[in-house]
Amino acid sequence: MARNELRPVVRLRSTAGTGFTYVTRKNRRNDPDRMTLRKYDPVAGRHVDFREER
Repeated sequence: MARNELRPVVRLRSTAGTGFTYVTRKNRRNDPDRMTLRKYDPVAGRHVDFREER
């Protein structure tokens, strides 16, 4: 399997509606569904859920 197929680059968008995004890689074997991570949103000034967008 090629590197890009196993660990694709994904964008995580803030659920607070600020439009802030993080860019990361994910392992498709461990997380086949959309990822949700709780990270800091500097625009909102607090930790919020970030969901994977496609």
